[in-house]
Amino acid sequence: MAFIADQIMRIKPSATIAVTDKARALKLAGRDVIGLGAGEPDFDTPDNIKEAAIKAIRDGKSSKYTAVDGIAELKAAVSSKFKRENQLDYKPSQIIIGTGGKQVLYNALVATLNPGDEVIIPAPYWVSYPDMVLLAGGTPVEVVTTMASGYKMKPDDLERAKTKWIIFNSPSNPTGAAYTRAELKAVTDVLVRYPHVHVMADDMYEHLVYDDFQFYSPAQLEPRLYERTLTVNGCSKAYCMTGWRIGYAGGPEILIKTMAMIQSQSTSNPTAVAQWAAVEALNGPQDFIAKHNKIFKERRDLCVSMLNQARGLQCPKPEGAFYVYPSCAGTMGKTAPTGKKLATDEDFVTELLEAEGVAVVQGTPFGVGPAFRISYATATSALEEACTRIQRFCGNLQ
Repeated sequence: MAFIADQIMRIKPSATIAVTDKARALKLAGRDVIGLGAGEPDFDTPDNIKEAAIKAIRDGKSSKYTAVDGIAELKAAVSSKFKRENQLDYKPSQIIIGTGGKQVLYNALVATLNPGDEVIIPAPYWVSYPDMVLLAGGTPVEVVTTMASGYKMKPDDLERAKTKWIIFNSPSNPTGAAYTRAELKAVTDVLVRYPHVHVMADDMYEHLVYDDFQFYSPAQLEPRLYERTLTVNGCSKAYCMTGWRIGYAGGPEILIKTMAMIQSQSTSNPTAVAQWAAVEALNGPQDFIAKHNKIFKERRDLCVSMLNQARGLQCPKPEGAFYVYPSCAGTMGKTAPTGKKLATDEDFVTELLEAEGVAVVQGTPFGVGPAFRISYATATSALEEACTRIQRFCGNLQ
């Protein structure tokens, strides 16, 4: 493998994509499989957004390159969104549009990390964070949280002077945990004391919160962090636009300019038609979000209730996103119907898929196990059937 760069050997394929691909392959082979791996809404993109894309095509707005870092109209829509919903003032020169939130995060890390620079990543974490840090030459530093703490950091966890970035994801993928105002204030009070630490706020699940939870972004709550915070968001989750690949961020002008330069030498501009669709998403009606959230909340409650009735599982109730992250520690050491003795959460999810045709993602790639992640962004009937199968699987363990 001498031809492949050494740094590539340090990273792993995405576990969430792997399980989704495996479930898809089994379905094509005729297996009755319920896939709960993909983190994307099962709702279709709203019609007004699709119509805006169609109009852009008809008006000839989608057939040419755009500005590398996004069209002016979308930057204006993002600026208005930040002001309206987060009380954050970002000029167009402080905003970048990327091909999904993942590219925005990655470009920011490439733009800022020198070899060995540390990045704090609270665990459980989105599987891509550590690998993106490694690809950018940095050193991921995991801060492990527990179910007892609600999978949230304590302020003392941040007392690490060498760190360059902290990646802050609330509501969280994979746990759905979201920080209350008081919890976030305790964290930002510590960060204020370390002026060389920058905050990468991944707010992708901002709108997906339940039970009257109030969302706050770090720079919104603590203005003293404004100059060293990159506030990242996108259209994928709340607007049901995962396939459109539009992410965006607001932050320090020098950082945004550098990220745009990187983008100019890699992908160049995001797809033009998707950008025009995103303008409508951000500026258009928002009422469908509450309707979707009502259904997501019902699905969350269904999952939490049914999984906590499964022998050996313990499932906390998350504040947001569309994931639950149950512990399967109580099943370790038991024997599956195939005769396999469960030693890891990978064993658990592999045997669950084999026995019951339910595809979930093992927790270890997210940094905390033995556990597994379920995305409840799927039809309620399929979700109920999947939880019934999980209960049966756990009940059949010896």
